[in-house]
Amino acid sequence: MANDLGFTCSCCGEYHAELPMGFSTMAPDVWSESFADDSASMLSSDQCIIKNEHFFIRGLIEIPVVDSDDAFSWGVWVSLSRDNFARALDLWEAPGREAEPPYFGWLTTELGLYSPSTTNLKTHAHTRPVGRRPFIELEPTDHPLAVEQRTGITMDRVREIAEAVLHPKSSNA
Repeated sequence: MANDLGFTCSCCGEYHAELPMGFSTMAPDVWSESFADDSASMLSSDQCIIKNEHFFIRGLIEIPVVDSDDAFSWGVWVSLSRDNFARALDLWEAPGREAEPPYFGWLTTELGLYSPSTTNLKTHAHTRPVGRRPFIELEPTDHPLAVEQRTGITMDRVREIAEAVLHPKSSNA
């Protein structure tokens, strides 16, 4: 998802025609390609099972952009209990599934721009209409990501995030 606002990147000096309004990860951080051939494990674009013991769904942490009508989103993975995962799968294509109560989960995506770690932040996954990824609500703590979700960010912060994601530092040395 992108808007029509370009920006000159402070990292590379190039003009980028679009400012990304979201970034996403392809799998929970605990996923390994070694699980790909395991019959008790699976990874799709929206669900993940590891060794029939750990269950995950993909959703969006949406952050309002205060000086715009847009929202910025992080595509993340949350772990669910076996029962909640089974319930979510049962309703995955069911009309009206958005009436389902939220599912408790733990964030299993490390967003390196935030300190302390985002791994294992408490979440609630709110199911939305069929075809839309769940809305991931963070527990209202003082963690910087949770604060941003509650209070919003500016377009300058969106540019800062884009620069950091598009040009990750290769090392801390």
